[in-house]
Amino acid sequence: MTQVMKLRDLKNIGAAMEQDLRLLGVSTVAQLADRDADDLYVRLCARTGKRHDPCVHDVFSAAIHQARTGEALNWWAFTPARRKRQNNGTFPVV
Repeated sequence: MTQVMKLRDLKNIGAAMEQDLRLLGVSTVAQLADRDADDLYVRLCARTGKRHDPCVHDVFSAAIHQARTGEALNWWAFTPARRKRQNNGTFPVV
């Protein structure tokens, strides 16, 4: 029997990030696997009425990656790609 992974089972998801994901309508790892980090980040900023640290995007990216592949990487492994996008103007501005 395969146990279904919960959001908090993901490497980079603690209580606060789980709450943010639930605020965005994501309550399962399967739902997270179908999401986009840019969309989640922009929607979280809009929903809370404040600009969140871009590292939140990195956490979303890491969690989505793990949900899709099973590979659990630290969130900061996704920071260089995000910073490159910020530098070239392709990161979402909120």
